[in-house]
Amino acid sequence: MSDIAPPQPLYSGNAAQKSGAAPASAENDAKNALSSDFDTFLKMLTVQVQNQDPLNPVDSTDYATQLATFSSVEQQVQTNDLLRAIGGTLGGNALQEMSGWIGMEALVRAPVLFTGAPVAIRPDYAEEADAGALVVRNSDGDVVQRFDLTTDQTEVFWGGADETGEPLPTGVYRFEIESYKDEALIDTRQAQAYSRISEVRKDGDSVVLRMADGTETSPDLVDALRAPQL
Repeated sequence: MSDIAPPQPLYSGNAAQKSGAAPASAENDAKNALSSDFDTFLKMLTVQVQNQDPLNPVDSTDYATQLATFSSVEQQVQTNDLLRAIGGTLGGNALQEMSGWIGMEALVRAPVLFTGAPVAIRPDYAEEADAGALVVRNSDGDVVQRFDLTTDQTEVFWGGADETGEPLPTGVYRFEIESYKDEALIDTRQAQAYSRISEVRKDGDSVVLRMADGTETSPDLVDALRAPQL
């Protein structure tokens, strides 16, 4: 592992305890199809009554069975409409509740938009690792910095400065954690980092978070939230 130690780019510390629905046209088509089935059923029942043999009429129990089937289908359609309404209400409530997340910093396993402020990173080492390294990549995937870590570092702060102390360009950076055992690389994974939430939107029945770097993620993948760090 290389051992690069810029003047003030990285700080470490112990972390505290702690990110598809069918289109409307398809739903309308399904509802129209069921409505058509109702009309067809009524027409068939009417024709059946009009054309039955007067000497051998259809048994009344057969009519009762057909009417029960019609009622069951009608109730199922009403139930489906009610479930869709409930789903829409729940989705709207979730969107309203998560609107308070906008502007917050979420801990996610995703790239981060660097604008000059230090970036908080949660290293995630392999279980058997005895050493680690933080690898910083730019938006093109090129390695711009690398720092050795010890496995007791549970939170580090990347200051975004080069070896001379000059700030790196504003942009999206990706952080990776390399795990080593006996100086041999045994694992590489994307690090968790705090990224600002810029938008919360509804996508079908789901809620999607858009981060400041342009990436999108599910609220289920957010492991922590915190107020913006200035």
